[in-house]
Amino acid sequence: MLGNFKYSNPTKLYFGDKSLDFLSEELNRFGPTVMLTYGGGSIKRNGIYDQVTAILHEAGKTIVELPGVMPNPTVEKLMEGARVARENNVDLILAVGGGSTIDYAKGVSVSAWCDEDPWEKYYLRQESPSCRIIPVGCILTMVGTGSEMNGGSVITNHNQGLKIGKVFDERVMPRFAILNPRFTFTLPHYQMVAGFFDIMSHLMEQYFSGDDDNTSDYLAEGLMRSLISGSRIAVKDPTNYEARSNIMWTATWALNTLIKCGKRQDWMVHMIGQAIGAHTDATHGMTLAAVSIPYYRFVSQFGTDKFARFATNVWNIRPDGKTPEQLAHEGINALESWMREIGVVMKSSELGVNEQNIPAIAQSTILLNSGFHQITHDEVIQILHASL
Repeated sequence: MLGNFKYSNPTKLYFGDKSLDFLSEELNRFGPTVMLTYGGGSIKRNGIYDQVTAILHEAGKTIVELPGVMPNPTVEKLMEGARVARENNVDLILAVGGGSTIDYAKGVSVSAWCDEDPWEKYYLRQESPSCRIIPVGCILTMVGTGSEMNGGSVITNHNQGLKIGKVFDERVMPRFAILNPRFTFTLPHYQMVAGFFDIMSHLMEQYFSGDDDNTSDYLAEGLMRSLISGSRIAVKDPTNYEARSNIMWTATWALNTLIKCGKRQDWMVHMIGQAIGAHTDATHGMTLAAVSIPYYRFVSQFGTDKFARFATNVWNIRPDGKTPEQLAHEGINALESWMREIGVVMKSSELGVNEQNIPAIAQSTILLNSGFHQITHDEVIQILHASL
């Protein structure tokens, strides 16, 4: 392990098909007014809304509802939530949904009492909150982002053509997260597999950096193998509890800050994918899938040994008589085959990317100095063209 780091994660997890039973216990720790935020209404159709509100009423809470959180939460929606939270002086924001809803709740938690423009302060200038922060709790219904156990919050500004993530400190992490794998069973196939690839992308972007013997890499390899195994079962049998529970647990550990310890990390796939999302509103996991193979084929030349290790340790490709370059190539081919097997989008043109909007998407892509190679603006354009 190289480098120095601090590790702290205050989120309390309740996992399993009885995990919602612990919500009332957590509610006792907060004041009387709870903002209940969720997305397009699927939680009303599948019965989760009724279960949650019954527990809230039984606990004597005043419920302030804020529905309609979109898959890529906008700055306008953020400001609406901040206003509602402030006007009702809410004591807890309870997010019921997937990563977008939980990301949104965290954004609202630091924006309600912020005396500056939250978009400017947190997302453009990447500053830390200096105001009152409203506690957040969450009930997860879609796996992928790991937002249930981290400080991340991604917001889209369509007017500026930007989709930016801010990783807040532990004060903004959810105080508690309820993870019931059964709550994910009714998710549409497209959203389910998009979440699966989001998990894989999180793991790879932390894995593909550095060449030291790092414990975090061994953890990442195990998590990737678990995801691959579980996903192959889940695409054929979405209600297989063992597969879905393993995937849910893997998603949480993929991005709860543990496996980044001692790592430089490479988040350029997310930067390109988020830029695509800012211009097309495409599903996040699919934007990552569409650019991953072109990106990793390009960047593998700068980190050949790690990509060769990926081939042998994650995909069980035998190294006998093969050069590191050949192994790296076969590992990426195995990744591509798995992606096709589970049914994610493989071309960005399916998401609305075309020759005409590539320059604007590239301009919106934040360039990071991380991983094996510092990507340039021109190289982003090349990768986007290769993804079409």
